[in-house]
Amino acid sequence: MANRIAAINTYRPRIDLGNTVQNDELVRYMADRSNLNKSMVGLILGQLSDALIFFNAAGRGVKLEGLGTYLPGIDLDGTFNIEHRLDKAIKNGLNANNIFTGAIKFRENIGKTPDELVALWNKDHPDDPVS
Repeated sequence: MANRIAAINTYRPRIDLGNTVQNDELVRYMADRSNLNKSMVGLILGQLSDALIFFNAAGRGVKLEGLGTYLPGIDLDGTFNIEHRLDKAIKNGLNANNIFTGAIKFRENIGKTPDELVALWNKDHPDDPVS
C-alpha cells in the first residue's frame, strides 16, 4: 500500500530548477545594469555578507529593502544562525501575471486537491493504491 504523502509528492506541481546562478554570473548581471564595474559589484556583495555577520553577531537584525530581513537566532544546542524573512515584494513580483518563464513539472495539476492527486496515483498504480 502506497504512502499518501509519497503519492501527492509524485504528482504535485513543482519547478524544474535550472542551474543555480553563481556569484560571477550575478556580478556580471548587476554590473551590466548599473554604473558599477564588475570589481565594485563583487566587492559590494562580499561586504554585504560581512555586514550581515557583523550586525547579526551584535544581536541586531538587518533589513535590506527589497530582499528581506536577516535576524540572528540560536538553536537549543547554542549554535547561532541567521534567519531570513523574505521581503513581500520578491514573492509578489514572482507571482505577477506571466512573469515566470521557467519549466513546471506537472503544470496540469496546479489547483488540484491532495485527494485528486491521490486519485491520479491510484489510477496509475492500481497494484499499489493509497487507501
